Amino acid sequence: MHWNIALDNLDYFLYGTTTLDWQFPFIHNPEGMVASVILAFFGIFGAFWIGMAAGLMRMSKRWWVKIPAVCYIEVIRGMPLLLLIFWFYYLAPVITGETMPAFTTTMFCFMVFTGAYVGEIVRAGVKALPRGQMEAARSTGLSHAQAMKLVILPQALRNMIPSFVNQFVSLTKDTSLAAILGVIELTRTGIQVDNREMVASFEIWITIACLYFMICYILTSYSRRLEAQLSRYQARDR
Repeated sequence: MHWNIALDNLDYFLYGTTTLDWQFPFIHNPEGMVASVILAFFGIFGAFWIGMAAGLMRMSKRWWVKIPAVCYIEVIRGMPLLLLIFWFYYLAPVITGETMPAFTTTMFCFMVFTGAYVGEIVRAGVKALPRGQMEAARSTGLSHAQAMKLVILPQALRNMIPSFVNQFVSLTKDTSLAAILGVIELTRTGIQVDNREMVASFEIWITIACLYFMICYILTSYSRRLEAQLSRYQARDR
């Protein structure tokens, strides 16, 4: 067994050559688990707002609002994430005339891909509420947009939290696909160390798996806590 090799490279797995300073964006040349966390965080943040917009647009009664959202959600959900990454990476130079950095490409793809699934979560969460909620809100004089913003979404979002977290855990694991484009995230650091040492593959990949498990376990634990809080709120409302 060569656990000493995995332990000696643990700092490289965690942050690689990442540097910190007080100049924006504060974290420079992110690598290792730091890069994976950054990709997941910004992918999650962007996907939430893209998915929120797509989900609400899909429920619109105006066809010119609904159709683009339907096309986006159905096309992206029917496409493998790896294919989407390649598609964006090789299409960007054709459109912009410049090659988009691999890190930026994968981050954007994570936003677009996960946003389609978030859109369906939003639609399902809103549809799960009784129709009387919207009718009661409209009867008070609120417009449809005001009723959605002030009455429907606050209730629906509370029910969507567990589904959101599960989708974001899946995205965290999918950040490993960034290694295909050469992004030095957690999986890529494992490949590099394994190719260099060549005698500790088992130990290296067990370490990488444990680091992914640690990130995902934190997210799933937080999800369970939110579900418990949601159950208490629902019981109190009854």
